[in-house]
Amino acid sequence: MDNLDWSLVRAFLAVADEGSLSGAARALGASQPTLGRQIKALEDQLRAELFQRQPRGLVLTETGAALMAPARAMQGAMQQIALTAAGQQTALDGTVRITASIVASAYFLPAIIADMRIKEPQIQIELVPTDDSRNLTYREADIAVRMYRPTQLDLVTQHLGELDLALFASKAYLARRGAPTLQTMMEHDFVGYDADTRIIDGFKAAGFDVPRDFFAVRCDDPLTYFHLVRAGCGIGFHQAGLLDGDDEVVRLDLGLPLPKLPVWLTAHETMRQTPRIRRVWDMLRDGLAPLVA
Repeated sequence: MDNLDWSLVRAFLAVADEGSLSGAARALGASQPTLGRQIKALEDQLRAELFQRQPRGLVLTETGAALMAPARAMQGAMQQIALTAAGQQTALDGTVRITASIVASAYFLPAIIADMRIKEPQIQIELVPTDDSRNLTYREADIAVRMYRPTQLDLVTQHLGELDLALFASKAYLARRGAPTLQTMMEHDFVGYDADTRIIDGFKAAGFDVPRDFFAVRCDDPLTYFHLVRAGCGIGFHQAGLLDGDDEVVRLDLGLPLPKLPVWLTAHETMRQTPRIRRVWDMLRDGLAPLVA
């Protein structure tokens, strides 16, 4: 068979990964009926049933499971074709998609992107604020600003520096509860994360084994988390430089050893050579450099 349509194989992989037509439609940005027709077309072309319906969604048949490895290989080949073609583009104009954490996207990148628009107006910027990792190989983003060191072999990375973390409390909270010390801090209210365990892990590393319900208020969204601290819900952790100028909060020094957040620029090695991506990379590096220690 030499005329297999990649779009049908992509639909097959999406349904297999998501376990349903609705999930695959969301992942691909397509409609559920379109995905259904594509799966039916692929089954007709292969003369085989690929999925079985179950109460909780679709599961692979034996034939479908056997096709996963060659379908993944086809997916990898298509991605490499797209990356190689994009990497050969020589024009500076075009779109660069940047992904960064929610905090970095809200506080750090707007001014840097505004400067990009002045210096390189022919480059369009798409910013994806998320604390989930975006896959650079699949071109979900062209450049990532990461708070950890990526380990994929086909990525180019540059360590820009580190961000300090600090403890903060609102003036209203301190007026109500008093200032904590290292000896009394466990008697105070802390704002914690919900599903994210990093704050609990940090307490444990410092010698304080606290359960999840030690934090009476919990939220994973970093911007909402900051506003909860600012409103007086309790003591919280945040990147030091972002709140030092806020008149409503006070930075606390309890002598706790706090970790630093590393800042890395990351791109796929093929895309890194594209002139517009290389230019945006350089402007991100220069713009973030004064913010990191």
